[in-house]
Amino acid sequence: MYVAYVLLPLAAWVLLRTRTGLKIRAAGEDAGSADAMGVNVVLLRYLCTFFGGCMAGLGGAYLSIAYTPGWKENMTMGQGWVAIAMVIFATWYPFRAFLGALLFGGLTALQFYFQATGIEVIPVNLLRMFPYLITILVLIVVMRLDKTRGRGGAPASLGVPFSREG
Repeated sequence: MYVAYVLLPLAAWVLLRTRTGLKIRAAGEDAGSADAMGVNVVLLRYLCTFFGGCMAGLGGAYLSIAYTPGWKENMTMGQGWVAIAMVIFATWYPFRAFLGALLFGGLTALQFYFQATGIEVIPVNLLRMFPYLITILVLIVVMRLDKTRGRGGAPASLGVPFSREG
């Protein structure tokens, strides 16, 4: 978990302030332009996907070691979808994603706090749904407010395979 505190500003700095970050963003926004710039788009995309997979693996390790010690079936309980929603909520900016993680993590912690203290004003099942309901509401608001790109700030070439020929 402590590595995340170092990786967040480092990743934000690399993505937003360095030539490498410019290449990464260009490969995601317009792969043809990045290729014309001399960037090996396929290699760069594979490296970024590898890095993302490593970060997801660290998150999974934290989940199974510290958050809920041990392994059990369905231990993520849909939290991967919340993570994807946080990226959309953040409109693809690292510090906004951090704020989204605090928001959704706080909602989950609030659910555990209410259960631990015995506050029964809100039913337990509704408390469990609350982070997911807020996720849906935030996605609706972000998609409505972001008229500039129409895809929640997603890179234009996201999910589009790159081929130098066409």
